[in-house]
Amino acid sequence: MNKLIQKIGRRGALCALSVAISAALAMPAAAAPKKAKAAPKAEPTPAVVNIEISHRLSPARAQALQGLVERYNAQNPAVPVVIVEKDWRAAPAPHLVILDGPEEEAFLASKKPGYKPLAALMKGAGVALQTVKPPAMVTRKPIDAKGQLLALPVGLGTPVLFVNRAALSRAKLDPNNTPMTTWSEVQGVVSKLASYRYSCPLAVVEPAKVFIENGSAWNNVPSVKGKAAAFNGLFHVKYLSLMASWYRADLLKIFDRADAERRFASGECAMIVAPSDSWVDFRNQQGLDVAVKRLPYQDDTPGAPQNTLADGASLWATAGKKPAEYKAIANFVSFWLQPDNQVAWQREAGYLPLNRAGIFAADSNLLGEELENNKVAIGQLINRPVNAASSVQPLLDREKSVRILNEELADVWADRKSAKAALDNAVSRLSKGK
Repeated sequence: MNKLIQKIGRRGALCALSVAISAALAMPAAAAPKKAKAAPKAEPTPAVVNIEISHRLSPARAQALQGLVERYNAQNPAVPVVIVEKDWRAAPAPHLVILDGPEEEAFLASKKPGYKPLAALMKGAGVALQTVKPPAMVTRKPIDAKGQLLALPVGLGTPVLFVNRAALSRAKLDPNNTPMTTWSEVQGVVSKLASYRYSCPLAVVEPAKVFIENGSAWNNVPSVKGKAAAFNGLFHVKYLSLMASWYRADLLKIFDRADAERRFASGECAMIVAPSDSWVDFRNQQGLDVAVKRLPYQDDTPGAPQNTLADGASLWATAGKKPAEYKAIANFVSFWLQPDNQVAWQREAGYLPLNRAGIFAADSNLLGEELENNKVAIGQLINRPVNAASSVQPLLDREKSVRILNEELADVWADRKSAKAALDNAVSRLSKGK
């Protein structure tokens, strides 16, 4: 790892007074003597530059970031990284911002402060950028048309199934050997859990991303045709209709992420489909024994399971900073990508690895269950080589698309619309940009 060394020195001032006695004697008595030349001022000591990073991570992830920053600063005290509570709209903007969802979309749409593409930043600083190249990790962002990283996707996850082992045992089910690879198998499990008075057999977080985006890719069914959304065909209608029937029968519950995770951690919900990084919120919960399983798929769909998609927060470098600051940012990114830091980031933040060293670490038996979530998640992402049907669909990447889908799905859960009507309306709204 390259170290940025800043040499701070103080130039001494040399005072030279020259008294021209002979010239003074030749002057008239009233003439004033010539002034000596002023000594040059000493140059001020340059201030230590701080590389500012702001984020809106959850407490557990914020603690993981704090640990990473402290380890970096211990080795790079001359140009430290500091975590600040500052909006990216502030002037001056922080050097680095971790953004996701609508906030990231607003950042990219704004001309100020703008961003410095990561690949160009690293190249300009002369620091290697060793990350996983698509499609080895199937992620929507932040990659340009040439496959170059615009930002570092530090907060990636993919939907997986978390199971409370004790809940299954109470329902007379073997938590380790009960099949749950398909939704048909899961239906038998949630029905059994409901019969044992579980009010929430299964919770799902972010249903639009689970059932539509990842549901399409995992089941190898296109969700886009040409430049138009196409998730209102027979597969999607049948899939969503099944989930709606579960919802009406109280086998499935839909909550926002924080609420769903709280209910699962408390034991109220026996199973939950949530982003793979939720593992860190469950792993150390006292009295909670959790198994991580693959996202179920539809067993009557040819080509399933295919691959899921990765999504989450990214680390952006803001525009308009000095070359020396970008050099420091490059060194920090390189530090983040070192194998031992990748292991720590996966273990403490729960997010997917960013390079092959991190993938190998996740697959290591030495780490045991600490990275069990990422073993399952990576297995989903690279289950089969990505194809046209299972690749990232730019149309479904927009936050507006997710919002529209969730609004229409809410009408399905409330029994105000059929699955077909809701999906047709979502496709129509997207085509009109509403």
